[in-house]
Amino acid sequence: MRINDDPPLVQLADAFKGLADPTRLRIMNLLLHGELCVCHIQRVLRASQPNVSRHLNYLKHSGLVLDRREGFRVYYRMPPPRGAGSKSLCAFLDRVFKDDATLRADLKRLKESKRAVAPAACPPFERGRQ
Repeated sequence: MRINDDPPLVQLADAFKGLADPTRLRIMNLLLHGELCVCHIQRVLRASQPNVSRHLNYLKHSGLVLDRREGFRVYYRMPPPRGAGSKSLCAFLDRVFKDDATLRADLKRLKESKRAVAPAACPPFERGRQ
């Protein structure tokens, strides 16, 4: 969760607001498995760059993800767990996500995407080329 001065209850409420969307849940499922370039997230979700960026920005402002820029690319990751609450939330999400067919399919596409496209060679997203 977010590293700030807000009371823990406010941070928790922000986290749940951030998770309150199917696309953002799908993104969190991917990021539970490590840092990703936006191009991999786009490819897996089969979504446009503006759509994915909007959801990632929402997750960032909810304190659920961190970003870093490397040249023209932006990479996202989950922050290190701070305290029992954030560790429990990550463990809960990981457990629940395993039961969903869409999320399992996303992970399969992520593995295929990582094999097909090296992070240093992330192409611009093109519809229909998955």
